[in-house]
Amino acid sequence: MISAPSLLHRRKRPHDASSPPSNLHGPQRSRRFCGWSVGSRFFASSSIPPGAGFFQVDMGNFFSSFPAFWPRGKGLREYKGLVDACDLTTVVTTDDAKFPPVPVVTRTINDPRNAVLNSEPYYKKAHEKARSHDKRTSEISLQVNLLEETRAELQKSAEAPKEDFSQLFIPLTAEEENEVHECLYGRGSSIEVLALHEPSNIEVSREKFWCLKPRAWLNDEVINLYLELLKERERREPKRFLKCHFFNTFFYKKLACGKNGYDYKSVKRWTTNRKLGYELIECDKIFVPVHRDIHWCLAIINMKEKTFQYLDSLGGVDHHVSKVLAKYIAEEVKDKSNKEIDLSSWHEELVDYIPFQKNGYDCGMFMLKYIDFHSRGLTLSFCQVS
Repeated sequence: MISAPSLLHRRKRPHDASSPPSNLHGPQRSRRFCGWSVGSRFFASSSIPPGAGFFQVDMGNFFSSFPAFWPRGKGLREYKGLVDACDLTTVVTTDDAKFPPVPVVTRTINDPRNAVLNSEPYYKKAHEKARSHDKRTSEISLQVNLLEETRAELQKSAEAPKEDFSQLFIPLTAEEENEVHECLYGRGSSIEVLALHEPSNIEVSREKFWCLKPRAWLNDEVINLYLELLKERERREPKRFLKCHFFNTFFYKKLACGKNGYDYKSVKRWTTNRKLGYELIECDKIFVPVHRDIHWCLAIINMKEKTFQYLDSLGGVDHHVSKVLAKYIAEEVKDKSNKEIDLSSWHEELVDYIPFQKNGYDCGMFMLKYIDFHSRGLTLSFCQVS
């Protein structure tokens, strides 16, 4: 810090205006200093108005008035070099206790990012200063705390390492590519069975496989076969995947579109412990494919988080689906586990961070990849489905 008393000589005795000081020669040059006259190496003082809270200095002319130190006219250059060589605030002080030190020049910060990260936020300083003058500002203390928490969360998320999804989309080998091409475009009967899944008794004929061609819509057989493969994957590696239940494409329509609308009895026997080996209350997530005329969507019953989610690759929302599934899971748990579910503690979660399709035929594929990612416990906001 550079203080004016280190550069200026103050007279200890009152200045006699009738005769010039003995240490000055020739005519006197003066500069306005907010009520003070700045001469060479002394202050010819007059009183500062009581209402003045600060004063300003023309530092270029101030340094120019020192012929003993610098050549005439070069005070501004010397002042600039002095400021560039200092990292502190230049302050002018007085002997009068009524006037505290006044900052005149503040050095420009070259790296504002580091200054923000390593210093106290400005809004916090401003808030504390305002509170000392107006007690009503204490009402915004909650907002200040919220900003602090948000800032901390943003810093934490920015530093968090991103998950590696490189193993989620593994390209097919040349041999696999040839086999796929043969199934889609090879010669043979359209009713020839190309794939048979014995545990679920699902058969996929050549004609059914044609839905995997570009710009085609997935059918029930292909979707249900994929879901059966996800079940087998979970059984092979239970520590790697969440404990899930995958309903097939016929479940929701049978549950919600009976003769009288909602019909639990029509699907009551689908989830017996003897058939599944577990009860739905033991699952982390339950996946329900939903077919809306010509569009596939996905509903998720998150047993762990107590939420109902609806994922639509076109961005649609259907609250009726969540209401139907809420009624179903309450009846199902009561019937199979003899327990009551308090649905008042559950809520519908609107999912808006998922990837969307960019055409009119990929809805089935997006639905299946939603299931794939959620069964892994991954966050879709970091992923790109293409």
